[in-house]
Order: sequence, then C-alpha cells, then structure tokens
Amino acid sequence: MILDKQKTAIIFAIPALLIITAFFGNLFFEGWSWSPFDFLIAGILLFGTTFFINLVIRSQKALRSKFMICFVILLVLAIWIELAVGIFGTPFAGS
Repeated sequence: MILDKQKTAIIFAIPALLIITAFFGNLFFEGWSWSPFDFLIAGILLFGTTFFINLVIRSQKALRSKFMICFVILLVLAIWIELAVGIFGTPFAGS
C-alpha cells in the first residue's frame, strides 16, 4: 500500500523530472536557449499546478469531483500555455 508521503513524492517527482529534462535539453540541443528566468517561471507553473492537484487529491471530495477539478486545473494551464507560446497552433497563439 502506498502511503500519503509516497504519493506526494511521486506527484512532485513528475515536474522535477520535466525541469531536469528541460535543463539537459538546454545544454545539449541547439536552438533551445532558456534563461534562468525561464526555468524559474516553468518551475513555478509546474510545481504550482502540482501543488493544487495534490490538494485536490488529498481532499475529502467524491472521486468524480476530484477528476473534474483536476481537469479544470490542467485545462487552465493548457490554455495559458497556448496563449503564451502556441503549442496547439490556434489563431490565438502567442509568439
């Protein structure tokens, strides 16, 4: 059985792995030039989202409510990313 501390560690390991992947991509791939500020913003977004999802998961709400709230959190993040950099290629995309 997985303990709450282990669940939290697993949940927060995901954004940590994404930041580490971005760091190594920045080192080894040409054209990938993130500044320290970019890493800071990415870390705040990833760990902030993870923090709120962890709060929802640990709440006493019904499972369906938890899924809906987590979906809304991830949808807001995806919309913000689309407006900022345009990963989906919509007409509203940023630069």
